[in-house]
Amino acid sequence: MAKSTEVEVQIEGRTLKLTNLEKVLYPEVGFTKAQVIDYYTRIAPAILPHTRDHPLTLKRYPNGVDAEFFYEKNCPKHRPPWVETATVWSGGNNRDMYYCLCQDLPTLVWLAQIATLEFHTSLSLAKNLPEPRTLVFDLDPGPPATIVECCRVGLMLRDVFAEHGLDCCAKTSGSKGLQLYVPLNTKVTYVETKVVSKGLAQLFEEQHPDLVVHKQLKELRTGRVLIDWSQNDQYKTTVNVYSLRARARPTVSTPVSWAEVEKCLKAKDPSLLVFDSDQVLARVAKHGDLFEPVIKKKQKLPKSLVEATGGGVALEKMANRRRSGSARFRKPPEKK
Repeated sequence: MAKSTEVEVQIEGRTLKLTNLEKVLYPEVGFTKAQVIDYYTRIAPAILPHTRDHPLTLKRYPNGVDAEFFYEKNCPKHRPPWVETATVWSGGNNRDMYYCLCQDLPTLVWLAQIATLEFHTSLSLAKNLPEPRTLVFDLDPGPPATIVECCRVGLMLRDVFAEHGLDCCAKTSGSKGLQLYVPLNTKVTYVETKVVSKGLAQLFEEQHPDLVVHKQLKELRTGRVLIDWSQNDQYKTTVNVYSLRARARPTVSTPVSWAEVEKCLKAKDPSLLVFDSDQVLARVAKHGDLFEPVIKKKQKLPKSLVEATGGGVALEKMANRRRSGSARFRKPPEKK
């Protein structure tokens, strides 16, 4: 049996012990834990602006992508003392949860060291959880549909937003689908973003019943694209841009230009929007962070779009549903 690798490193003044570096986490291609750590170290300048101050759910694969994995919302107790956390009340657990915050390179390397392959972040900042920073659509193809059909739906959504004066960005999920992010970074509520996202998903299903479905029922999704609007929720997390995915190869959730989306649709070639870790590092070196507008651009959710997706009636209905559905998440009042 080969001797386990263990090294101590200094990163930005922090001391970390890296272990089992030779362990293969992606067996099909022989991609090791050392290579996972190397990827996250090199992609740090691009990924950290998108993780910073956002509560993080870890998806850990201690024995590789073919073995058991687990989600971890509570930041591990054995974390280094300098790893920051965000306190979030969990009604389901009837206690505070302490989510990791990936604020800097040492934290990013430590998370990779504990085999966090996938980073799933909140759409909110930890200091203001009720306020989303973006509006998100997760376009998920039901076989035999592929990301090619997702491109068609994504371009149609882009055009709708453009009609209402909004820019949006696209990224691959790193798995099968495409995701659209509409930067807001202004005062808005999840009730508003959920009304708009659900309303558009329903509208697209009505207009394109052979292409789009808005409900997650498996029997409805064959050959269609699910517009998953439900990610627009304070209690959910979405795979972060530049995160690795636990696929056969170390593919990455990758920002793409709209020209690339159009090219994939025209060529009908899903492979055009699949990128692994080496390709993503090369793309960032060449193009910079294509997803920078998501955290930098400020856009107000226009009343015209809210009205087009149900207006005041839909807002009130969604608010009532949210109040009743989220009652179990509320923190009990403090005893005097």
